[in-house]
This record gives sequence, C-alpha cells and structure tokens, in this order.
Amino acid sequence: MALTGRTALLAALGSLPVGVLAPSWAGMLAVNAPLSLAILCDYAMAAPVRTLQFTRSGDTTVRLGDGAEVQLTVTNPSRRRLRAQLRDAWPPSSWLPGSDQTESRQKLTVPAGERRRLTTSLRPTRRGDRHAARVTVRSYGPLGLAARQGNHTVPWTLRVLPPFTSRKHLPSRLARLRELDGRTSVLTRGEGTEFDSLREYVPGDDTRSIDWRATARQTTVAVRTWRPERDRHILIVLDTGRTSAGRVGDVPRLDAAMDAALLVTALASRAGDRVDLLAYDRRLRAQVQGRSAGDVLPAVVHALAPLEPELVETDARGLAATALATAPRRSLLVLLTGLDAAPIEEGLLPVLPQLTQRHTVLVASVADPHTDRMAAHRGTIEGIYEAAAATQAQAQRHRTADQLRRHGVTVVDATPENLAPALADAYLALKAAGRL
Repeated sequence: MALTGRTALLAALGSLPVGVLAPSWAGMLAVNAPLSLAILCDYAMAAPVRTLQFTRSGDTTVRLGDGAEVQLTVTNPSRRRLRAQLRDAWPPSSWLPGSDQTESRQKLTVPAGERRRLTTSLRPTRRGDRHAARVTVRSYGPLGLAARQGNHTVPWTLRVLPPFTSRKHLPSRLARLRELDGRTSVLTRGEGTEFDSLREYVPGDDTRSIDWRATARQTTVAVRTWRPERDRHILIVLDTGRTSAGRVGDVPRLDAAMDAALLVTALASRAGDRVDLLAYDRRLRAQVQGRSAGDVLPAVVHALAPLEPELVETDARGLAATALATAPRRSLLVLLTGLDAAPIEEGLLPVLPQLTQRHTVLVASVADPHTDRMAAHRGTIEGIYEAAAATQAQAQRHRTADQLRRHGVTVVDATPENLAPALADAYLALKAAGRL
C-alpha cells in the first residue's frame, strides 16, 4: 500500500538504509536535517495534552433500546491552537453490535483559551451501569508531521434501565381497575370488601347484596355496591438465583420477570396499594421499601437496572425469612421464580406453609415457548423424540404447579411476552375477590 503525506515523510526519515547514507554525510544532512528540524518544530508547536481540561454533561439514564447522548467539553488553556483527534472510549456494550463506533472518534480544533463541546451518541445493548473509560487525545502540530498523545480520565455513568415493554398493557388493566373501583358506568356488583354506596335493585343483581334496612326505609329495593380494598400491601420477590439466568429465546428469564414486576408495580400503585420489592438468591441483592405511590415505580426501575442473575442455588429459607421480616402484616406475596421440580420441591415447598399462613402467595414463572413447538413435532424420528421430551417436561411442570396450588398458592405460568399481562390479570382477580 502506498504511503502518502506525513506517513511517507516519517517512513523516509526512519527507514533509510545505512548504505544509502554512508557515502555522503553532507548529502544526508542536506536531505534529512531540514525534515528533522521540521518535525521537531511541528512537535514543539503542537498544543500540550496534559493541560487540557474536560467536563461532561448529558444523559445519566436511558431505557434499554433507546439512544443517549453524552457531551464532552474540552477546554484548551494553553497559548497554542489545538488540532487533535479525540477518542471518547466506552464499554463495547454501549454500542449496537457491528457498529464501527465512529461517534467515539472525532476531529477537534480548539483555539487558545477557548473550549469546544463534542457529543457522543450511545445505544446500549445491556442493562446496568455503563462507565466512561477514558479520553485519548492526539494533538498535531501545524504541519501534521508530529503529534503529542495522552489519556485523561473523565468519569461519567450512564444507567441503562429495563425497557418496560409491558407498559403497553397498562391502559387496558387500568380500565379494568376502574370498573372494579366503580368509577365507570359499569359497576362490578357483589365483589370486593369495602362498602361503596347504595343504589336501586335491577334484575340480575346478587340478592345477597340487598340492604333490607335501607329497603324498609324507601319504596324501592336497595342494594349495596362494593369496591376493592385499598391500601393493601404487595411484596414482589425476584428470585435471582441460577434458574433466572436461563435464556428463553434471546432474553434471560430474569429480564422477563422484571418486566412483569414493573407492570404489577405500576398497576398496584395506581390502585392505591403499597408496593415493596426484594431481589434475593443467597443474600439480598436489591430492595425498595416504604416508597409513596408516585415514587415507587421509578425506584423499582432503578433498583432493577444493575441486577444480574447469580449462578448459585437460591436459599429458600433465607428468602422466606427476609420476606416475612419485610412484610410483617398480611400481604400479597408475588414470587417470581422458576417452576423446575427440584428447586421447588427441595427449596420452596418446605418453607411454603410459613408464607401461606400469613400471606396470600402468588407464584409467577417464565415458560419456554420452544417447549410447546417441540411437543408439536411429528413426522420424523428426531421430531418424535423431541416431542416426547417436551411432553415430559410439560407434565413435570404441571405437576409442580399443582403441588403449589394444593398449598393455596395462585400460579401463573406464561411465556415471556404473556407473563406480565397474565400476572396483572391474576392481581386484579385477587383484588376483585377480596383476597388481598
């Protein structure tokens, strides 16, 4: 490949054979001395790198899948003009796969005593905190023959939040909640546990809702209407043990569980209930407690953002003890965990009576849709074996769910895209039945 510009000059200066220079020192000096002098002068006139000053501004949070922009302000306090190439380095997961990361490398010119602002566009591919690595500056002289280079540490943290894709289901669940609460024209009769008001009887009403004393005081039959109880306590517990690390499609089970937890948090806080959160495996990984209705969802989102599965077996006794200590009063305990037979039978079932004695327990688990597709395979020997294995796995999962139901536990087992709305529906059903 041919060399051009300053690359050719530097190559000519550093790679001339000794045999070419030996016959004539005068010729060597005549050719190389001016070039060497030019390079030294160019280097001396390049703006210093160590004295440069940097500050950051811009986004500190972004939802997974969205873009973020971080500004870097460069101040040149020297008396020389800065002509530079700058690289603002971030972890690889701060960019889309296959990206050439050209946004991190930019040309920069800053006159003496002035400042310039550069923008780095990021699009993270993983949840959690992304920390700026370092800023590398290569300062060139006026001729572009030589350069000074140095690194600067300019801290900045971008927190990548869960995407909360299930928020699209929130409006429809809020509409159902308003129906339960009697705030729409459709009144849910005979449900809930808090008395709301009296109205005239219409055919089809539950006769158990008739208020006979009120009826005796007027000429029409009066019935009571009810609304779901408010100010109930919801404790969401995320199992972050090894089963949560399994991937369903392209998403870890933990991420699908997080999405369901966010939808229930948003719905329950709108319903007037208090929501707390625990993430646990062998120790407490995250906790949100005692937040108001307006603050609880942002707090839960930030608590879940850096959470990662741990490749350890969950300590069911420790989980149960922590949940009981966090919820001393009767509560709805939403446990997001797996339905694998061994962890449930050896871990959860022995401590389940402690939980169900005090709380209403709802267990939600992420099912793998690939198992259903395998169970439908026919026509080849391989397909038949796959179908047999999938059917056996499904039967075992159903047996585990039945064991939990026999202990009075409500079980939700759904695919990642259906888990969040199914869990929200289960919460609304329990609320309508007055079981919270």
